[in-house]
Amino acid sequence: MALFKANKPAGKPGEWFYCIKHKKVEEGPECPAKDRFGPYPTRGEAEHAMERVAERNQDWDAQD
Repeated sequence: MALFKANKPAGKPGEWFYCIKHKKVEEGPECPAKDRFGPYPTRGEAEHAMERVAERNQDWDAQD
């Protein structure tokens, strides 16, 4: 008998995340925090998470 239950990430319905490990959008979340971006208010925003990351990286690089 296990003393501890497996740690399932806690989240709320309506919160959207982008999993960088599986390269997919998830509601909930499903994956650990180290593997995801979010939460986002809509599925569409989560779907474009990597684009937003690229834009921010370009902005930060331009500041240096």
